[in-house]
Amino acid sequence: MPKPADPEVRSALLEAAALLIATEGSGGLTLRRLTDEVGTSTMAVYTHFGGMQNLRQEIRREGFTRLKVHLDSVQPARDPLADLALLGWAYWDNALENPHLYRVMFMDHHEPADDVIGLDTFDQLVVAVARCIETGRFEAAVPFDLAVQLWSSVHGLVTLELAGLLTAPLAAEMLTASWRSLFLGFGADARAIARSLARTRRDAPPAARALGSGG
Repeated sequence: MPKPADPEVRSALLEAAALLIATEGSGGLTLRRLTDEVGTSTMAVYTHFGGMQNLRQEIRREGFTRLKVHLDSVQPARDPLADLALLGWAYWDNALENPHLYRVMFMDHHEPADDVIGLDTFDQLVVAVARCIETGRFEAAVPFDLAVQLWSSVHGLVTLELAGLLTAPLAAEMLTASWRSLFLGFGADARAIARSLARTRRDAPPAARALGSGG
C-alpha cells in the first residue's frame, strides 16, 4: 500500500515557497531550491501539488483562505460603519501575521486564470459597503466602487508598513484618518463616524486596540 502524503510536508513546502517568492521574487522559486530548503525530495512537490504551477496557485489559495478566516471573525452587528472598519482591521491583522503570503497574493505576478482565487473575500467588503448604503449611512452609490477605494487605502498602508516605510503606530493612525475621510466623502455623518470608530477601538483585535484603532 502506498504511503499517504504527509500534510506537514505539504504545509512546509507552501510556507517555504511563499517565503522564497516574497524575499527573492518569482525567479527565486525553483524546484531544486525549494526542496533543499524543506529537506525533501523533488517528488514531494509532485505528490502534493502535481507540479510547480499548481504549487504557485495553492500559495495564493492558502493566503486567501487565511484572509477569509480573519474576515469571517467579524460578525455583522447593529453598526454597519463599525463593521466596515473592523473588516479593515481583520485584513490588516492577516497581512501582518502572514507577510510572505500577503506579498505573493498582491505583489507577485500570477496568471490571469488565477484572478478568481480570493474573489469571495472582496465580496465580503462589497456586501459590508452595500449594507452601509442600504441603512442610510452612505449616500446612494455603486458598492463595488466604494469598496475599491476602501481596499486601496488599507492595502496601500499595509504595504508601506510591510516595506518598513511607516511605523506600525503611524500606519494605524493614517488608516483611521483615511477611513474617516472616506466615510465622510461617502456621505456618512461626522458624529456617527466618531461613534463607530470608538466602537471599533473597543471591538478590534488586541493588536489594533494597542495601536489606537479608534482614532
